[in-house]
Amino acid sequence: MAVFFSGAKKEPAARYIHIDMARGIAIVMMVVFHFTYDLNHFNIVEVDFYRDPFWLNFRTLIVTSFLFLAGISLQLATGNGVNFRRYFMRLMLLVAAAAAVTFGSYLVFPKSMILFGVLHFVVVATLLGLLFRGFYWLNLLLGVALIVFGVQFQHEWFNAPAWHWIGLVSERPTTVDYVPLLPWFGVILIGMFLGAVIEKKKVLPKAVPEKCWVISTLAWGGRHSLLIYLIHQPLLFAGFYAVMFALA
Repeated sequence: MAVFFSGAKKEPAARYIHIDMARGIAIVMMVVFHFTYDLNHFNIVEVDFYRDPFWLNFRTLIVTSFLFLAGISLQLATGNGVNFRRYFMRLMLLVAAAAAVTFGSYLVFPKSMILFGVLHFVVVATLLGLLFRGFYWLNLLLGVALIVFGVQFQHEWFNAPAWHWIGLVSERPTTVDYVPLLPWFGVILIGMFLGAVIEKKKVLPKAVPEKCWVISTLAWGGRHSLLIYLIHQPLLFAGFYAVMFALA
């Protein structure tokens, strides 16, 4: 679920290992969530992911973490200029990944396939975010306002499938992953604000020696979060099917 951006400079910029680590932690939480979801899907345990407050809040924490970090990454990578060739190549990669998720979810969950999940949202946020790169404090204010508005205001008009991507629905669509523009774009903007703070105030060091295997593993996961996002569920499903076949 990483957002891939590039600055205007030709040479690769040093990475912020703390951001990679934070994204790696979010990846671990996501795998735990989906592993438990699969246990429920295969009737090994019984968990109500749509009503249990713990799992609802855990999912919110995971999505918030990814999108907050995506906002930071967008600002850090484009604040001083955009390499549009690489930007659009990465954008097309995200579009292809989102399409693959939709197709895969149709095969496994045809009645609740993913039409506007987290990757679909990231594609839209990647485009919209470029318009807000220079807003700084205004991004913080707009971000909070969008979150409050998106959480507090719902109307049945937005329940029509054509408008699900906006959010503001009074009834959640039947889908296994739903991340609409509101309130989640507010999280992106707050992340962009913090990214600007990191740029201006130099509050985070860039690459540092990875002396601990835990740090290096989390950072590696953060650097390859999109790949992990795309392959972890197929691998988990294959593992569950293999175990069930062996025990049959």
